[in-house]
Amino acid sequence: MRTYSVAVVGATGAVGNEMIRILEERNFPVGELHLLASERSLGKELTFKKKNYPVAVLDENSFEGIEIGLFSAGGSISERFAPIAADAGCVVVDNTSAFRMDPEIPLVVPEVNPEAIADFRNRGIIANPNCSTIQMVVALKPIHSVARIKRVVVSTYQAVSGTGKKAIEELAQQTRALLNFEEPEIKVYPHRIAFNCLPHIDVFLENGYTKEEMKMVNETRKILDDPSIAVTATTVRVPVFYSHSESVNIETERKITADEVRKILAEAPGVTVVDDPAKCEYPLAIDGAGRDETFVGRIREDESIANGINMWIVSDNIRKGAALNTIQIAEILVRDYIQ
Repeated sequence: MRTYSVAVVGATGAVGNEMIRILEERNFPVGELHLLASERSLGKELTFKKKNYPVAVLDENSFEGIEIGLFSAGGSISERFAPIAADAGCVVVDNTSAFRMDPEIPLVVPEVNPEAIADFRNRGIIANPNCSTIQMVVALKPIHSVARIKRVVVSTYQAVSGTGKKAIEELAQQTRALLNFEEPEIKVYPHRIAFNCLPHIDVFLENGYTKEEMKMVNETRKILDDPSIAVTATTVRVPVFYSHSESVNIETERKITADEVRKILAEAPGVTVVDDPAKCEYPLAIDGAGRDETFVGRIREDESIANGINMWIVSDNIRKGAALNTIQIAEILVRDYIQ
């Protein structure tokens, strides 16, 4: 069986750690594994298939002989090193926002637009969408194909793991402090996150939206290949460790019933419908954590408009929202393009 030389850039971060786990879980055909990070991680080792691998310092010469590069080390790192990797013959799957809206670079969710992967030939780079966008479009695409979505209104409830390891630690520390009647330290977010909700993810833009909100607007249109879809988003950070939740309202061109939506989504790739309100069964963040699927429930018709549907969507932001989506793209690459 053909194997590949794979590099994980940002290997010691939360997403990098998950990438390594998923490469092993899914038995990705890794021949050589190279773990790359900043100088702060020099001397560390990570385990893959019961073998310890040293973490090397990322530099301009890191990609000689590397065939696939899985990047999750921040936008500025990707902007600098992804083109260097591509020039060295490495196909980059980038998990940052650096290249998502570049018209020459495909923005891919394998359940939604796998055909776009072919465009990696343009620049040698494939972009992984924002975590909150990924889970939403996995649920929207099957509906869009049947009834064409005209408008999306989404409010997100995003886990702290989306910010990284330091945010996970801060939520835990603040929770312990408050339960012990101590003053919590605030470092990662502008306000306390424990027992709180922050309607503020990423920086604010001139239009009053945050950068995270506009990512959802622009990425949704690009992935669904329909710039006419109207999208408005409010993104909120909540005191949950793993899994983002979303309240999504859609307006379609033609009437589609809640039962039709349930049937469509029950057959959709990557989706699990959990929707039995009589039994209090609906997607929960704690149930989505550590799972690969995108869970959809609370499916109901919006009685305020003619062709409206409401849904509640949950998915693990570190797995499907980042690491898993990246590796699914790589799986298609080795299956169809770089055999």
